[in-house]
Amino acid sequence: MVERKKPGSGGNNKRRLAGKGPTPKAVDRPYHPAAKRKAAAASDPKKGKASSRREKEPRAAREFEVQDDVIVGRNPVVEALRAGVAVKRVMIARGIDIDERVREIVELARQSRIEVLEVNRKELDPYPAHQGVALKVAPYKFRPLNEVLQKISGKPLIVALDGVTDPRNLGAIIRSACAFGAHVVVIPDRRAAGMTAVAWKASAGAAARTPVVQIKNMTATIHDLQGEGFFVVGLDAGGDVPLSQMAVADEPLMIVIGGEGKGLSRLVRESCDLVVSIPISSSMESLNASVAASIALYSVSERRAQAR
Repeated sequence: MVERKKPGSGGNNKRRLAGKGPTPKAVDRPYHPAAKRKAAAASDPKKGKASSRREKEPRAAREFEVQDDVIVGRNPVVEALRAGVAVKRVMIARGIDIDERVREIVELARQSRIEVLEVNRKELDPYPAHQGVALKVAPYKFRPLNEVLQKISGKPLIVALDGVTDPRNLGAIIRSACAFGAHVVVIPDRRAAGMTAVAWKASAGAAARTPVVQIKNMTATIHDLQGEGFFVVGLDAGGDVPLSQMAVADEPLMIVIGGEGKGLSRLVRESCDLVVSIPISSSMESLNASVAASIALYSVSERRAQAR
């Protein structure tokens, strides 16, 4: 005869699952860095104090994150300071080897009254190839175009960028503008490369000598300058005439460089007095914006020299 089961307890007699309890603090976990620091401090009070100082990061050092405008590396920082790049502060990692470049960085910063901060090396580690040295670029101080033009003697030469988005191209164009006698570089304030650390570095110091002006509307600026007697020439792969046939090089001139890939925008192209192109081999679709700008500026400078 099968024995009937007795009524259950409704789970009242079940053993509850035992949890592990609250998570221990970091200093109580043997393999956690905080626990190791605590153990080191217990064995060596002096070492513990030094470790505590390292944990308290300098207030200024915590401001520098990867998205900040920073130039890194000993040579680039020296070059930036020599070129008069607008610098907010210089950062030097503790314990680095002090060579002639580091000494020059400190001296140049002192002469320009730029703050020099000694920071933990880990504060610079987010920036590749920092070599223990970095600087924070200050915001570029744009001046009004009219103010720049008033200080130009002779026939002005303006370089305008229509949709150039690569800061390396912007910096290279500023460098060419400076080399070939352009008086100012004009950039839009939207959908275009700005005066970042990358642009400063690519300009090789030219951005400290050739002013950069930021405008709100390129077509409106073109029309304003045309009203003041400027000839506005667009540079585009599908130009009306070759660059060599441009007959207005010795006039007050604005050359407009189109963006990478897209070239001149429709409204800007329609606003130009003339659109010229640089003949190239059929195996190439187009030239890099900064290369095209260099060729055009060299051509203008040669013609102006011949006209003197």
